[in-house]
Formats: sequence, C-alpha cells, structure tokens
Amino acid sequence: MEYNFDEIIPRKGTNCVKHDALKQFFGSDDLLPMWVADMDFRSPDFVMEALRRRCDHEVLGYATAPDSYWLAVTNWLKNHYAITADRQELHFIPGIVAGIAFVLQAMTNPGDGILVTTPVYPPFLALPENSHRQLVCSPLKVVDGRFAIDFDDFEWRAHQCRWLILSNPHNPGGTVWDEETLRRIADICYRNNVNVISDEIHADLTLPPHRHVSFSTVSDNARNISITFVAPSKTFNIAGLSSSVCYCPNEQLRQRFFGYLDGYELANGNIFAFVGAEAAFAQGEEWLRQLLHYLQGNVDCLRDFLSHHLPKVRAILPEASYLAWLDFSDLGLDHDDIRDRLVHRAHLALNDGTTFGGKDYSGCFRLNLGCPRATLLEALHRLVSALE
Repeated sequence: MEYNFDEIIPRKGTNCVKHDALKQFFGSDDLLPMWVADMDFRSPDFVMEALRRRCDHEVLGYATAPDSYWLAVTNWLKNHYAITADRQELHFIPGIVAGIAFVLQAMTNPGDGILVTTPVYPPFLALPENSHRQLVCSPLKVVDGRFAIDFDDFEWRAHQCRWLILSNPHNPGGTVWDEETLRRIADICYRNNVNVISDEIHADLTLPPHRHVSFSTVSDNARNISITFVAPSKTFNIAGLSSSVCYCPNEQLRQRFFGYLDGYELANGNIFAFVGAEAAFAQGEEWLRQLLHYLQGNVDCLRDFLSHHLPKVRAILPEASYLAWLDFSDLGLDHDDIRDRLVHRAHLALNDGTTFGGKDYSGCFRLNLGCPRATLLEALHRLVSALE
C-alpha cells in the first residue's frame, strides 16, 4: 500500500494542542502551527482499524495487556533496538514524560542533582525543578552542523548528580548519538554513581543512513545503570493514546521502580493504549519505511530552501525525528524581534529556543517538519517574508 503523506487533514477544532492551544501560548489562533511535536499525517490505517474493531465490542471495561501486546513489544525492541528483553524487565508507562517524573519521585530525593544536556526538550528542565531536585545543565557544542557532548564539562558536572536524563536521539537537534559517544557517557556516569534515564521516543524515526543505538546496549556499565523509555507515539502519530514502555534490565533498579509504579497503581494502562500500540508494533514496518522516506524529503527541502533564500539562518538538521533547530542570530535581530516577526508577520508558531535552556539559546527556534510538504513550503515562504 502506498501511503499519502501529502494529504492535508484539517485538525483545528479537534481539541489538539498543536492547533487549538495557539491562542493560549502565542496570543493568536491565526497561525500556521509548526511547533508541538506530533505530525499532521493520518494515523496508520491498521492502527485505526484495530481501534474500530475494539469499539465494535461496545464494552469498555477495565483492561489488561494481552500476551499478544507484549509479543509485539518484545519483537519490536529486538528487531529495531537489538534489545532482547524478558517480560519481567518491561513495564507499561502512560507516557514518557510521566515515566521520567515517576523515576524522579521513586529513585531520587529532594535536592539531588539531575543532569541534562542543553538545549533540550523543555520537560527535562521542568520536571527536576518541579520535584524540588537540583537541575544541572551541561551545554552541548555545535560541531560540523550537529550537536556534540562537551565531555570535559559533562564529567565535571556529573559528579554533582544522581541521575542523567538523556535524549537519545537528541531533541531538539535530532542528533543521533553514536555508540562511542554513548559508551563514554555510560563510563562517566558509572564512575560518578549516576544512573541514566534514556528517552528513546524518537529512535524509530532515525533517518538512513544513520543508525540508532539504544543506550543500554553499548556496554555492561550502560545496561546496569539505565532505565530506557520507548513508545510508538511519535513513530505512528498516536501520542494521544499515552502508550509507552519502560525497559529496565538491572534487577535492583527494576524492583525499586516497578514496585513504586505498582504500589501506587500509576501505570495500569487502558484499552486503546494496548490495542493501538500492538497494532503499530505488529504491522508498522512498511508504513514506517515510507514515512522515513517522506521525512527525509522534508529535511532536504528545508536545507535547500534555506541555502537559496535564507543563507544566514543556520540549521541543525535532524538525523532522527522531524524537528529542526534554527539559529537566526546572524541576522542581527534580537530574540524578541525575531519572535514578534514570526508570530505577527509570518503568522507562524515555532517553539521558542529559550524554553530549551534559557537565554543561551536566544535567536533560536525549533521547527516541526512532520507535515505535508506543501505546508512546510508555505511556512518557509512566510518565514522569508517576515525576515526581509
């Protein structure tokens, strides 16, 4: 089956954050939304059909995850991440942000240092502070147009911390961390008694020829200090189902964390989370192959457009995911001016770079490429008009 990613699907008025929360966050709802990290593509037909079949039963009682769900999960982990997981090493999670919050509550104490590498997905910054932990930021470097770990700074800060929240692949830059980088992170964290939360929600969206490496697979040290989160939500555009999976191979960490989840009944799941995820993992290979091809076309489109029309805008193009990091600082405009032009001249909603790590990222914004190409081109032409 050939999937049509060029289809324009109206989403406004469907209670989606991306369209229907524009007024709340930007002060105007007359904007082209290129911010929230979900895609404007139709969710896969096989997922929708599985949900419809379940609705035909017309009894929506308490649900449990069937064996077929766990088989689909373990097969996906093995085939895509080289993770051979026992059932006891896995736990359902109602969303990765919630899962990270649960780890902080279950495994750390108020005042503990939580390490992140910035710029980074804003909840990584908010969750430690909201739980009264000490947020410790290690800024990334830009090397050859992609983000890189500053290992001298990273190691110096690691000794202050108890846990690292790692974005693997990286958000907002879409950088794919290679095996050597991940192994070095694991060794530093192991030496400093720092455990690692590896958020791998964008892993399936790694664009060829890049290859995703799951953190837990790079060494014994990595395996013994890590909790890994994966999900079908970004991959198959089903974030609204709140369906994620936690993998924890270390027995001591697992007993403590899974015991917390079960003791407080925080992660029991729901009918549609199980049904949708099982269909996605069991039937999603061809859909994903075509999606990656289309997303790569959008990345190429952005690169070529900026080169011809906005050469002073520096972009970190995604090696994984559909999120690009744009740096407008060479235009000679201050951050507030750029933001004002985006909203009031271009009528565009992009994520403000300062929310990914503070004023160090003034002049930067994140652009969502997970949309039909016509939508992307419309956004880029608006961008040129606003910056002329």
